[in-house]
This record gives sequence, C-alpha cells and structure tokens, in this order.
Amino acid sequence: MAISDWPEDERPRERLLAHGSAALSDAELLAIFLRVGSKGRTAVDLGRELITRFGGVSRLLSASASELAAVHGIGPAKYAQLQAVLEMARRALGEEMRRGIAFASPGSVRDYLRLHLAGLEHEVFFALWLDAQNRLIVAEELFRGSLTQTSVYPREVVKRALHHNAAAVVLAHNHPSGVAEPSRADELLTSELKQVLALVEVRVLDHFIVAAQSPPLSFAERGLL
Repeated sequence: MAISDWPEDERPRERLLAHGSAALSDAELLAIFLRVGSKGRTAVDLGRELITRFGGVSRLLSASASELAAVHGIGPAKYAQLQAVLEMARRALGEEMRRGIAFASPGSVRDYLRLHLAGLEHEVFFALWLDAQNRLIVAEELFRGSLTQTSVYPREVVKRALHHNAAAVVLAHNHPSGVAEPSRADELLTSELKQVLALVEVRVLDHFIVAAQSPPLSFAERGLL
C-alpha cells in the first residue's frame, strides 16, 4: 500500500505538520526526504532499510556515494541531496558558534562536532578556535592519523593558536572504534596542551571525544580538564 493510501494521521508529512518533526521516527523523517520508495516498498520501508543497513542516521549521512548506491532506490541524486542537507546543518551550527550562541548550549557544540567527525574511518584532531567573546573564529582539522591513533604536536597547536589570534579553544578528536572513552594518553595530552596554550594566554574550554555509537564525551564534564 502506498503512503498516499494510508490514513492521513499516519502519513509522515501530515504527522510532522501536526505534531512537529520530533514526533517522527528516523525512518519517517527519511521517508519525507526520499519522497518515494522503490518497487514493492514505501518510502518508510526504504528509510527503515537505510537506518538498519548503516546503523543509524549519523553513519548514513557519512556514507560514501558507492555505499549508498548499493541500496536499491538510492542513486547519485539522493546522495547529493543528503550531502546538501548535511552541509546545511554544519553551516547553520557554524553560524551559531560565530555569533557565540552555541557555547551557551553545549548540545549545539556536540551536534557540530558529530556532524564533522562521527562518521570518519580515521582519527583526526580538531580545534574550534574562539575569540575573547567565545565566538568561533575557525574550525580546523589540525592532525590526521590512522584507524586507531593520531600524532599530535603541541608546538604546532600553539602556532595555530597564535596564527588565529585565538583567546580560547575547544579541542576534539574522534574514535572510529565507536567508543567515546578517554585513554590515559588522551588525558595526558589534554593536560599538556592546556599547559602550553596557557603560556600564550589561550584557554582550553573543553576537549570532546566523538564516536558514532555514543554521545560526544566532554572532558570538562568528566572533571578531566
């Protein structure tokens, strides 16, 4: 049965208009985006298949064009649309941080970092450089590593802080393993960076670990900063 044949109060688009987007499941939100399914499947069925296949929305959004093309009913046009949606979300959160809005809401910073880092298959070390009013100057990937580790050089971090004339920074790195728990090496590195950046009067506000299977972990909230 096509979605158009469903009772009106069960159709995803009508439910969104009546109750808001938060009332819809991941598959229903995808159905609105996809608009149509494929032979013998509704858009909601296709949305469910995508969520199951990729293990969630975050992994779906970070999937490559070839990975998506392996799903019947998803082609280059849908991949381009998904990438456009993802980039719009990144830019919207980036605009909030440039106005200093996001740092009054740690959830927005977490969302921004997840959009950038959660789906990567290699480790990266990331910095959000801020001005004296905690407004974003620039988000910058500082180092890139392998599946399990990244080499971070404190001297280079200090050079980038001075280059941007930053007053503060939020650090972040990802764990492709999917587990957002700090290692002892993560804790020691954070302590070292905090000390060397203090020498040039740059405050380390937080350090986040981002993983696809759990919410980003905050060093500040854990009392590790």
